[in-house]
Amino acid sequence: MTVPKQSDPPKQAPSSGAQQVGRQDPSSIRDTAADSLDVRTDAGKPPIATIADIPDMVAAAEWLTTNLPRIRATVQRLGCVLVRGLPVVTTADFAVVKDLLLPSPAGYREKATPRSDYGHGVFSSTDLPAVQPIRLHNENSYTLEFPGFLLFGCLIAPHEGGATTVGDMREVLRLLPDDLRARFAEKGWLLVRNYSDLAGLPWRTSFATTDKAEVERYCAENTVGYEWTEDDSLRTRQRRSAIITHPVTGEQVWFNHTAFWNHWTLDDEVREVLIEAFGANGMPFCTFFGDGTPLTQDEADALNKAYDQVTMRESWQPGDVMLVDNILCAHGRESYKGDRKIVVSMGDPIALSDCAPTTEPAAVTA
Repeated sequence: MTVPKQSDPPKQAPSSGAQQVGRQDPSSIRDTAADSLDVRTDAGKPPIATIADIPDMVAAAEWLTTNLPRIRATVQRLGCVLVRGLPVVTTADFAVVKDLLLPSPAGYREKATPRSDYGHGVFSSTDLPAVQPIRLHNENSYTLEFPGFLLFGCLIAPHEGGATTVGDMREVLRLLPDDLRARFAEKGWLLVRNYSDLAGLPWRTSFATTDKAEVERYCAENTVGYEWTEDDSLRTRQRRSAIITHPVTGEQVWFNHTAFWNHWTLDDEVREVLIEAFGANGMPFCTFFGDGTPLTQDEADALNKAYDQVTMRESWQPGDVMLVDNILCAHGRESYKGDRKIVVSMGDPIALSDCAPTTEPAAVTA
């Protein structure tokens, strides 16, 4: 596991019901910590560091190398930072930034959305349709190893919408009702996925193989329950911890896809169509409490309300890059109009076992 170093020891992790460290007062203040970047933190926006006089990628590489410790320190405190003013124009330019900020690449496991591969560890952020917004989530929260950091870059900015939204998961954990937080701390969350050619991604794409034996071997090694269903489809079930502790800062966070993939989060019409087509248990993604109990609509609404309260957005400008701590901060995407090319790289893989999960992972059978 590769994590950023710090001079002070990690904080003691609070209990699952304890009040979490929140963000600073968002009323247009500047971050001036000695070991961090000078960033602007305005209400409803991610921290933004604006730099000037960077004429080319050689100068950009020099600035990034010099300021890498301050960039990492800023992200470790605030969850993310958007750097504005770099001359990032091509995927090759972005790869230079990626190699400096994320020298240890992380894989994208159990793929859930389509992406384009531009080479050198650079991918499209997602290839889902422009009209489809994506709610906040932590990347690969359902795997036993996940990226510690995500790096986004803007090559083409849409003329309307399309921001990569972010939100502090320490705050989400604090905002949840006490009884709901305690229940998830004890039970964890359960993900049921149905891989098919009709909806979502087929298992051959998600697992990058055509060999069923290889899929079964992966599931066995990664604590994923599985069964082959009719029409050469696959269903998996895995229980994971809904709350984990950051291995460096010692802070507890809400870390899962429960709300994102729950049927109550879908638009009413979309939910009705999917249930009619696939049945309640055949939808591409289904989430439950870790013991298999379905969420009520009120419970799902409480989760989504907390996400909505912490959501921050900033319209992309060409050349922008944003570094996100994947544990402290979730990300999403607005719908948009016009051309948009946002690229992403993942780095510094972290094992779930290093994050003090409150619920042990389990492979769940039918």
